[in-house]
Amino acid sequence: MVVAGGISAGRFVHRTETNGLGWWSGAVSVRGPIDLSRFQVLSFDFAPGSEPEPGVPAAPVTITTQDQARLLALLLDHQKVQRVAAFVGCSYGGMVALAFAELFPDRADQLIVVSAAHRAHPQATAWRGIQRRILQFAVAAGRPEEGVALARELAMTTYRTAEEFDDRFDSAAPAAAGDNYPVCDYLTARGQAYRTHTTPARWLSMSDSIDRHSVTPEAISTPVTLIGFTSDRLVPIDDMRELAARLPTLWRFVEAPSLYGHDAFLKEDAFVGDILRTAFKDIKA
Repeated sequence: MVVAGGISAGRFVHRTETNGLGWWSGAVSVRGPIDLSRFQVLSFDFAPGSEPEPGVPAAPVTITTQDQARLLALLLDHQKVQRVAAFVGCSYGGMVALAFAELFPDRADQLIVVSAAHRAHPQATAWRGIQRRILQFAVAAGRPEEGVALARELAMTTYRTAEEFDDRFDSAAPAAAGDNYPVCDYLTARGQAYRTHTTPARWLSMSDSIDRHSVTPEAISTPVTLIGFTSDRLVPIDDMRELAARLPTLWRFVEAPSLYGHDAFLKEDAFVGDILRTAFKDIKA
């Protein structure tokens, strides 16, 4: 089965000796919800790559979720895999899963789509647009890594919920204007940790790709399980409800509250794991 995550995820979905903890080791493991003793799991890096070609200036490229789906089909062809038992996609990976099923209806037995819908919501596009402009400004100023860090800080505020921030951070004011509040220290740390994780060109490409995402739910004939969270501000639950209503072969739609907003698919291991186990229980090893 194929497993794909958000734009900051990659091919290392499970713990490895050389890359440490994978981005979704809570779900993909031996005897886990996606059981590596039963299934082969293919995860992959989205295009474009982080490293530009030698001698070619790094520049963003226009790429859609349909393009990612076509590249996955080529990868499966290369591996001589005609059909997968499931495509599990979370966030951007869920968008790619929907595009894959629309383009290649005979290549997956089922989809599990978590925190993704058939379109990008305009408010989420607005937030990502500000991130892109911050990054472009920093690149023009000759400070690209700082731009990545600042864009990541803003992104973190959209991944989580106001309730979580209220629980975690003291609102006490610092000694002087311009000093960091406790929540700012957290965001600064997250930004600094991410500033060399990707290039500005790749960030711009992937962020724009999310906002270009569009599929026609009625054209997806593959059976679909949907998982959504009512606190998700990037993929509002109403969009997932609309997707559920329009899919011709919806198997199951489960929605739940979460303190973690869009990041709930990474945090609510037990809840998501139970749904995955149910979806896969009849698949023969």
